[in-house]
Amino acid sequence: MGALPLAPPTAPPVQGPSAPLWTVGPAAVFALVQLAVVVPGSSLGWDEIVYVSQVQPETPAAYFSAPRARGISYLVAPVAALTTSTTALRVWLALLSSGALYLVLRTWRRLLPPPVLGCAGLLFAGLWVSLYYGPRAMPNLWCALGALAAAGRLLRAERPGGSGRAAAAGAGAAVALVTVMRPVDGVWLALPLTGAALLTGGLRRPLLWAAPPVGVLAGAVPWVAEAYTAYGGLAARLARASEIQGGIGAHFAVDDHVRSLVGVTLCRPCDAAWTHPWTAAWWLVLPLLVGVGTVAARRAGRGRPAAVAAAVGACLALPYLFTVDYAAPRFLLPAYALLAVPAAECVAAAFAVARARAGTAGRRRAAYGALAGVLLLHVAVQAAVLLRVSERSRDRHRELAAVAAALHRLDVRRPCVLSGDEAIPLAYYTGCASRQVGGHDGSTTADGLASLGRRIPVAVITAGGARPPHYASAWPVFDLPGGYAARVVPRGRAG
Repeated sequence: MGALPLAPPTAPPVQGPSAPLWTVGPAAVFALVQLAVVVPGSSLGWDEIVYVSQVQPETPAAYFSAPRARGISYLVAPVAALTTSTTALRVWLALLSSGALYLVLRTWRRLLPPPVLGCAGLLFAGLWVSLYYGPRAMPNLWCALGALAAAGRLLRAERPGGSGRAAAAGAGAAVALVTVMRPVDGVWLALPLTGAALLTGGLRRPLLWAAPPVGVLAGAVPWVAEAYTAYGGLAARLARASEIQGGIGAHFAVDDHVRSLVGVTLCRPCDAAWTHPWTAAWWLVLPLLVGVGTVAARRAGRGRPAAVAAAVGACLALPYLFTVDYAAPRFLLPAYALLAVPAAECVAAAFAVARARAGTAGRRRAAYGALAGVLLLHVAVQAAVLLRVSERSRDRHRELAAVAAALHRLDVRRPCVLSGDEAIPLAYYTGCASRQVGGHDGSTTADGLASLGRRIPVAVITAGGARPPHYASAWPVFDLPGGYAARVVPRGRAG
C-alpha cells in the first residue's frame, strides 16, 4: 500500500448547535426504516438459524461449520436465551445496530465537519443491504461498524493533544470486535490500519501500530481455541473452512457482486442473467466518488481521514472481490462503511462547487435541485430493492411456517430429526434437530437415521421433485406445501 497523503494540521471541525443532529439523524432513519419495513413478518435465514440456535435453550443447535465464528451468537444471546420470537430478536438487533451506528459516527465527529459526517452516515445507512442486515443475526454489519470505529479511533489517536492511549485502545477493541465476528475480516482490517499507523509515526509510536494486531490476536482467541477443541487444530480448521467456501484462491468475483445487487442475498453459483442493471449503477460509480472525494478532502485539509478510509475500505473489499468464487452483498458492508467517508466528501464538494460557480440564485437552485435529484434517485433504487427482498423474506416465513404445520400434522414434532433439503430452516420452524448423512455436516449415517426413527419421528425432506436418497426411497412419502416432500421413517422398524 502506497504512502497515504498527510494533511496539514487543522483545528477540529466546528461543532455548531445543529452538529448532534448530523449523527442522530442517520441513526434514527436507520432504526425507523428497519422497524417499519424489514422487521415485520420476516423469517430467520439459514445462517441466522445456525447462529441463534447455539444460544437458544429450547432449540437444538444446528451444525456449526468451520468458517463460522460465534460473535453474532454472543450478540443475540440476551434475547435468544429468553424467547424464540423472531420479532423480538429483530427489534433487539434493529435498536442495537442503530445505537451502534450513532456511537460510531460520534467517533468521527472530531475528524469531519457535521454535514460531511451526516452525509456519510446516510450514504451507508441508506443502502438496502445495510438496512436489510441491520436487524438480522448476521455478522457483516457489525464488522462494518467495527471497522469504521477502528479507523476513526486510530485517526483520533494520531492527533496531537488528543487522548492517544484511550483512542488507540478503542481502535484495538474495535478490531477485536470485528475479529470475533469474522476472523478473516479482522485480519484484512488490521493490515491497512497498521500500515497507516507506521507511515504516520514509524516505530516510535507503538501504541498506534500495535493496537490493530493486538486486537486481532485478542479477538481470535475463541475461534482458535475452538479449532483445537472441535476441529482438530488450527491448520485443520483453516483447511476445512477453505474447502467449505469453495477453495480460497485467485477468483474474479466482481461481476458476481454486480449481479447480486438486484437483491440476491447469496449468489452461489452466480450464473443468472444480469437483470435490472440500474440497481448496480451506484456501485459502478462508487470508485469515482471515492477518488474525487479523497482529492476534495485533501484540498479542504481533511486528506488523511479520507485517504485512510478509502485505503481500509479497499482492503476490506479485496478478499471478497478476488479470492472467493461467489458473492453476497453483505460481504462488502465493511468496505461500504469506510468508503462512505470519501464518497460523502465528494457529495459535499459537489454542493460547494454548485454554490460557488452557479452564479445567480436561480442557477444555484437548479444545480442544487439536480444534485438532490440524483441522490433521491439513488434512494429510490435502494428502497425498491429493499422492499423486494423484505417481501421475499416474509414469503419465506409463510412457506416455512406452512411446511412446519404440515409436518406437525404428520406427528413429526419435538423431539424429532429432519434431514435432506433445507433441513436446517425447516427443523428450526418445526422444533426438530437437523442431521445430514453427508456434506458439510455429515453428523449421522443412513443406518443412524433409521435407527433413530424407531424412537422419535425422523423425516428426510426433498424439494422441487428431487429424487430421495436411496436409503429413504422405500419410506412413506407425504407431500408438503411449497413443493417439498417428506419421507418419514416408519415407526417401530429400522426402515
